[in-house]
Amino acid sequence: MEKRYQVFVSSTYADLKDERHRVIQTLMELDCIPAGMELFPATDEDQFEFIKRIIDDCDYYLLIIGGRYGSVTETGISYTEQEYEYALDRGLKVIALLHGQPNQICFEKSESDPGLRARLQSFREKVATGRLVKFWNSSKELPGIVALSMPKTIKMFPAIGWVRADKVSSEELLSEINELRKQNAELSKALSDIEPSIFTGSEEKDFMYIHSRLNRLHDIEIKSNYENSVDDVLSGKKYSVNLASLIPFISASGSHEYDWFSISDIIMGEVIFDENIKKDKFSVIHKNNFSDELLMYGFLAKIYIPPVSGGKNSILGMMRGDTFRLIYSEKLERYKYWLNVNGKMPEHVEVIESS
Repeated sequence: MEKRYQVFVSSTYADLKDERHRVIQTLMELDCIPAGMELFPATDEDQFEFIKRIIDDCDYYLLIIGGRYGSVTETGISYTEQEYEYALDRGLKVIALLHGQPNQICFEKSESDPGLRARLQSFREKVATGRLVKFWNSSKELPGIVALSMPKTIKMFPAIGWVRADKVSSEELLSEINELRKQNAELSKALSDIEPSIFTGSEEKDFMYIHSRLNRLHDIEIKSNYENSVDDVLSGKKYSVNLASLIPFISASGSHEYDWFSISDIIMGEVIFDENIKKDKFSVIHKNNFSDELLMYGFLAKIYIPPVSGGKNSILGMMRGDTFRLIYSEKLERYKYWLNVNGKMPEHVEVIESS
């Protein structure tokens, strides 16, 4: 049965008329049903109550952010941000289109009030946190971005949609579909509060979960590289490393092979010693559970070494190929890219001396 999806287009209005026109035109060409402030009647009814009813009927929420924060409501936030919060509360999938160079927007389309500029920046950061956003610099770019993003979003996050009345068998079926639509919205809201599994769901949710699990201090032990060393400068000192800050720096070029010694060097590079102590005299003791955790998250892969010819006493003259080496996976590189896109890439490895 052919469906059409209703999309709520949210933005400030006066400064983004051309951008809204292009986006709405593109949605119509994609057989979507656009809804926005252009359709609001001039009535005495509370405006936001009317907006909420429109959002309730929509399947997706498309947000355009330019150089203005917009009119502020009695609650202290703009109508655009209030619409955004309500759409999230209803469980709608958000497609966010942010201007890539807000400082270069002409004065007439920018906020002159410093307070509103600060609120706009805060709103941009809120929208970009925890989700992928698309950036645009001119209104001419928006149709292409929407034409690529909308079908992909519908495919990955299918919604209920709308069908013509003559395509359904009865009024009872329409009522049932509407009830199921409400139940789906409630279930989506409930599921959004559940901690996602690293084995299911989208890659974005997967990476958000992994990052939250890695964002912790992990105790490490530092010892001298020389046996029977009498150098006890580290005696009694304990260190911890933040795993979330370490992971992005561990993959190596070339063979991409997992090597604990290179990880130890990275950690030791952040340990603060006295000036007269040589760091190369010390290293971090290998922790087997570290590679196990990387394997669990899919950041390492096992490459098995094929069987080789054995001696006369070996079975069929071959030796089993059950040994393997560990290499960094492509998923680790995608995770690092996700950190960059979401502004979570650390500047350095965080090593802390604990008491």
